[in-house]
Amino acid sequence: MNLEQLRGFVEVARFGNFTRAAEELYLAQPSLSRQIAALEHDLGADLFHRARGGSTLTVAGESLLPLARRMLADAESVRRELAELAGLERGRVRLGATPTLCISLVAEVLSAFHAEHPAIELHLSERGSRALLDELAAGELDLALITTTDASSAERFTVTPLLVEELVVISSAARPPITDRDTIDLAGVAALPQIVFSASYDLRSATDAAFRAAGLTPEVVLEGAEMDAVLRFVERGLGVAIVPALVLIDRPGLRSVRLGSRRGATGGARGGPNGGSTLERTISLAAPVGVAPTAAVEVMRQTIAVGVTAFAARAGATMRLAAE
Repeated sequence: MNLEQLRGFVEVARFGNFTRAAEELYLAQPSLSRQIAALEHDLGADLFHRARGGSTLTVAGESLLPLARRMLADAESVRRELAELAGLERGRVRLGATPTLCISLVAEVLSAFHAEHPAIELHLSERGSRALLDELAAGELDLALITTTDASSAERFTVTPLLVEELVVISSAARPPITDRDTIDLAGVAALPQIVFSASYDLRSATDAAFRAAGLTPEVVLEGAEMDAVLRFVERGLGVAIVPALVLIDRPGLRSVRLGSRRGATGGARGGPNGGSTLERTISLAAPVGVAPTAAVEVMRQTIAVGVTAFAARAGATMRLAAE
């Protein structure tokens, strides 16, 4: 039994005539007759009483008719839903991102995506990189924007580096600058009252490691805050903080100074001004291995790529595309 046979059966039942049904289906009448004969053979029962004046349903045909109509309607529903998905009229994207990215890049990306595809459901998980990879492995996410430096070694994921950004030191724009130079080293930062993140932040681990490697103990005035709270506390002059350059975009209440670490500091670093090095982190997009993305997920991936390029252009020297 196939859909073409069922469609032919329904049309013959509607017209009571094989010739008229064949014309409606744009088929030759012998072809339609063969379809119905094959269907009757498969079912083991005659479906029509055939007579010179027309064709009427047998008892078996009357039993099949409502089922055939329902099956054809279900098939059309499936075809319509798949067409809607292909046209991004329906669907779902489950995106994970770190808190730092949620208040900067992700906000821009989701806004742009929703404006173009308002019918697509968006689900966001805001967690640290390690937790996001766990959710990705469990099938709870489609994509994850992460900053974990060793994520590329995981066999369960494809990890695509997108953006490399410096860590900078921020202070309140309403207070005097913390230095009159273009950069400040870790020793200078350690002597300032500092607001540090929760221990669950990958950023906290990276900065702690840099201070340890330099043999420094920072003066901490507040510990354990989340990203949005840290930015607000700094704006009000409570202290300084080391943050990714990305979060400075569109925040006039903050000023930033590029961070240079002493020689020998560990972590992501490259040559910087005055012979020092700049602390950096790489933002990557992770996806599960062996899972074909839906049309909606693929468009989200493209939207993220466009957003990353725009952010890199706005941030200047503190940020660059990973491919550069």
